[in-house]
Amino acid sequence: MMELLFVYGTLQEAEVQRRIIGREVTGTPDTLDGFYKSKIAMSDGVFPLIIPKHGSSVSGRVLEVTAEELRRMDIYETSAYRRFWVTLHSGREAWVYG
Repeated sequence: MMELLFVYGTLQEAEVQRRIIGREVTGTPDTLDGFYKSKIAMSDGVFPLIIPKHGSSVSGRVLEVTAEELRRMDIYETSAYRRFWVTLHSGREAWVYG
């Protein structure tokens, strides 16, 4: 069974995907309403982060990944992010890290 994951930052990058899950996933464009994209500083750089905000939206892509690939992405995202379920502008439901 495939999982849907909305990505808006480094997980959109082919090189990052290959490093984490061993393949590239192009995905399809979509939008997450009710959030805006901010930044979080961590020891190894500055990374995007979504924050709830009425009237805002974040553009990104929806990736189809396996449960095992999603587990690997959980590890990549570390405890700085949590994965939660959202409904996208298209009406599709997907996981997102925020």
